[in-house]
Amino acid sequence: MENVDRLAAMFPSSSRNAVLSWLLVGVLAVVAIGGGWLEAYASVLFAVAAIVIATAPAIKFRSLTVMPPWYFLFLIALPVLWEAFGPQPLVTGIVPALAMGTLGLLAVVELHRFTSLRLVPWFSVVLTVVLTLAMIGLLNVLRWSSDTLFGTTFLLDGRSQDAINAAVMIEFSYAVVAGLLAGMVVYAHFRFSETVGSPAGTAPSPEPDAEAARSVDAVVLSDRLGIPTDRQHALVRVMQLVLVVILFYGLLVRDLPVITNAALAIVITFVPAMLRQNYALPIEPGLALWVTSAVFLHTLGTVALYDAIAPYDHLTHTLSASVVAAGGYAVLRAIQLHERSIHFPPWAMFSFLIVFILAIGVVWEILEFVADQGALALGLDPVLAQHGIDDTIVDMIFNVFGAILVAAWGTLYLVELSEGLADLLEERLGV
Repeated sequence: MENVDRLAAMFPSSSRNAVLSWLLVGVLAVVAIGGGWLEAYASVLFAVAAIVIATAPAIKFRSLTVMPPWYFLFLIALPVLWEAFGPQPLVTGIVPALAMGTLGLLAVVELHRFTSLRLVPWFSVVLTVVLTLAMIGLLNVLRWSSDTLFGTTFLLDGRSQDAINAAVMIEFSYAVVAGLLAGMVVYAHFRFSETVGSPAGTAPSPEPDAEAARSVDAVVLSDRLGIPTDRQHALVRVMQLVLVVILFYGLLVRDLPVITNAALAIVITFVPAMLRQNYALPIEPGLALWVTSAVFLHTLGTVALYDAIAPYDHLTHTLSASVVAAGGYAVLRAIQLHERSIHFPPWAMFSFLIVFILAIGVVWEILEFVADQGALALGLDPVLAQHGIDDTIVDMIFNVFGAILVAAWGTLYLVELSEGLADLLEERLGV
């Protein structure tokens, strides 16, 4: 239980730490009051959320000395302190993104301490990076939604769609750097912290029941589709054949985007069979059909449908995101089964899938932007193209829809796959 205790002990009962932490809470309180006076409501919201999360341990344990490590609160308050005392204004979004990621980490660790959620230090490092990316993605979705629905100017401030999109992509890139920095800070905390044990006056967290985690009834997707399995195999083969035809068409007309997307799609359609044959993972025909349909419909879009049918892009993003979310769920549940000290209750698994998809969406949009701008610089047709900030944010929203579909409906079809991944982990690691 040492790992779980170390997470619980992130809120040390130390007078020195408490004094520094409460001083930083005071700074955040000043920000909240000043932001309200200046009508800077985004700053007020962030400061209030930070104060609530920072003081929750003291309220829960009824002790003013039980506070988060002061250096985590320092990172959260750093953008404010920098603007007040820094030699020059912030010119990058790295510091604000670092603050958001650290705040998200503290919130998750408190959920670990106060609920049935159980994590371990190494997973919290990974989660810090993912949270930083997800929170910056969510922030921009909320900004865009507010501007679109209520006429605010958080994001849509009169600049062109492409100019705003480029600025957001730069902000996303800063978030990647900030996420890695935040992960390093968390790693250093657990690497060099000598405090092991729960906060004073609290009992250790209970060991999650690994057998209960496994006792989830599996549902075979192939059986639910109402299509014979041999016909499901045939549908996969037909789509693979059409993808080959599209690839040859792209080669014939020398269309680089069509060639690239078709080639990658063909490779992806063979991944389920490779995993089944080489690693004995239980990937049944319905799952293979799911993956193949996603890349097949996307490739059809690159030929003509994206330009001809406006909502078609929303369909492909939702379906592709559902495949990514399915993979994320299978891996998360496999980790839970393999690592006995980790436990994701249903609400946490649902939330983590949304966070995971938001983070993946941020990374994907950065790659898409780089591919688009690189192709334009070289005078080539972009393999992946962006069409302004509206296109970027709407894509991310439909990505979330795909994750919600998986979290609410699709996880039962991934039980056997996640258990197979867990068995593979235990076999490869000798556990």
